[in-house]
Amino acid sequence: MNGKKITVGFVGNPNCGKTTLFNAYTGANLKVANWPGVTVERVEGAAFYQGHSLRLIDLPGIYSLTSYSMEERVARRCILEEEIDVIVNIVDASSLERNLYLTMQLLEFQKPMVLALNMMDIVEERGIEIDTHRLSELLGGIPVVPVSARKRTGLDVLLQTVVHLDKKGTYETGMTYTKEMEAKLEKLEKALRNTKGAASNSRFLAIKLLERDEEMTKLYPLELPHIGNKRDEKQIVKEKYDYIEEIVKKCLFYRENAEAVTEKADRYLTHRIWGIPIFLLILALVFFLTFTVGDFLKGYFEIGLEWLSDGLRNFLLQIRVSDWLISLAVDGIVAGVGGILTFLPNIAILFLALAFLEDSGYMARVAYVMNEIMGSVGLSGKAFLPMILGFGCTVPAIMASRGLENERDRRRAMLVTPFMSCSARLPIYVLFSHIFFGKYAMIAAYSLYVVGALVAILIAKAVNRRFPLSEENALLIELPAYKMPNARTVFIYVWEKVKDYLTKAGTIIFLVSVFLWLLLNYNWRGPVQDVSASFGAYLGRILVPFLRPAGLGMWQIAVALLCGLSAKEVVVSSCAVLFSVSNINSSEGMAQLGEALGAGGFGPVNAYAFLVFCLLYTPCAATIGTIRRESHSWRFTIQQVFFQLFLAWALAVLVFQVGSFFFG
Repeated sequence: MNGKKITVGFVGNPNCGKTTLFNAYTGANLKVANWPGVTVERVEGAAFYQGHSLRLIDLPGIYSLTSYSMEERVARRCILEEEIDVIVNIVDASSLERNLYLTMQLLEFQKPMVLALNMMDIVEERGIEIDTHRLSELLGGIPVVPVSARKRTGLDVLLQTVVHLDKKGTYETGMTYTKEMEAKLEKLEKALRNTKGAASNSRFLAIKLLERDEEMTKLYPLELPHIGNKRDEKQIVKEKYDYIEEIVKKCLFYRENAEAVTEKADRYLTHRIWGIPIFLLILALVFFLTFTVGDFLKGYFEIGLEWLSDGLRNFLLQIRVSDWLISLAVDGIVAGVGGILTFLPNIAILFLALAFLEDSGYMARVAYVMNEIMGSVGLSGKAFLPMILGFGCTVPAIMASRGLENERDRRRAMLVTPFMSCSARLPIYVLFSHIFFGKYAMIAAYSLYVVGALVAILIAKAVNRRFPLSEENALLIELPAYKMPNARTVFIYVWEKVKDYLTKAGTIIFLVSVFLWLLLNYNWRGPVQDVSASFGAYLGRILVPFLRPAGLGMWQIAVALLCGLSAKEVVVSSCAVLFSVSNINSSEGMAQLGEALGAGGFGPVNAYAFLVFCLLYTPCAATIGTIRRESHSWRFTIQQVFFQLFLAWALAVLVFQVGSFFFG
């Protein structure tokens, strides 16, 4: 295989460290696309080793190769149909017994395979020993390579093993079933060897046919009526686990002396009473850091933006550029795009905290703790996973609803997930809470995250009265061992999110800022000196009667909300352009915006109603497109768009009217 291209499939259980290992080889050089014919994403990367060109495919995290979930079907289809030269099975060495079931199934493909014992650093910390040579023998002689993706040890050895595997070698499973079972498998394998496309995977296919796997029986309809039933399937599973138990006894030592740090932590973090308050406290800490540290760093961005704005204006004046072009560049583009970029520290810290919690193993606990509450309001326990992702970005959160098997439950998850406050809304929260709530700004912003979650729960409860929860969609989730987050994995995660944010600032927000400047500086007769006579003002006044009951009766606010349909961050950049604030996130800029809003009768009650509206109203264009793609229904998508718009208006009206009664 020297000098050739090698396709490597990374396969493993969820939370086995597969993504960390994959990122260690590929860095941020990833390509994401959907698998042909399905909506599960494939992630590919490239690596080079000793003159070999490696195409790495990161398959979805799975527990087995049955056909119960889309991820399982995709993984095995990839192994069966794609030209995968080598399978790298990543195993969490600290949970060897649980991970080996998938290993036993992968061996049945009889393809070149390497077992990567990941998280060996955790194994050593717990005082556990694994006899890798004996493990290799019991698994049919496949190479077993100890690695630690977190500490980046053993990575070269793993790649060296991959590139030197003999593609034409014989690979056995290491185990045999009972005589009765082996006799049935032999009959099936014999029939399959004469079937086109089945010869190379006859052992795996025979086992699946014996289990009466629905997909495989359709693809290979053999006339063997007396072979294969539910009893055979259960027997195969039992024999596999019996063999795994034997492997663990012979290869794993001193695990009873390991310090059960995870169990001790879970006594509190997954406690049925204290688990939720602890989660809310952790979330509050995240927002404390987002505001305090983020605002400190944001000050330097403000200074840079002010320097850029003044420098650009002076430069354009010196070269005698026309006034309209100066206004477009400084008051339109720099004010709009720059105003968003100053929030970058807050966004980065939020993503850093989320990445830390996810990679440490805590996020799985949150889903586990919330499972009972989710079920009581009519949501699948699995729906909490996309809802948690919604704190970062609604688009991947909507896509994560694919993990729910039932279409009705998937749509229910899509309905409530947009109510979770994505990072794009954070700049709006930061700006308006600082202007109108002073030292209580963090509490005001934090409350919006809680309000969004409560609204999602109440909506789910109402929907459940008509469409009861599917019983088969109960949450089954692995609780991985706690570990220190991998710095490289966290960095790649944060960088990808920050890059998306910067890309959005350089494209969508740039274009909207230019478009908005044109709306505010022109009308039917041409350029205008008075912005109140512009296209933008005319459009905003049409929307004012609709928004006035919610305390949002300023045409500038109406236009900002309308622009926010392209991307929620645009609400802030629009305010910068609409109110002619050059550095909206600076103390001077916020004071200027506060005065302009105050002159129109806009106070703290109006501001909170505005924030509630921004929290709940129609999501951005990218999210709408994702909902359409995932639901395969324009009707459902349009209904959701107008439902969220009406709900946002109704609750904003409620907040303003009640707030005005008590505080007006």
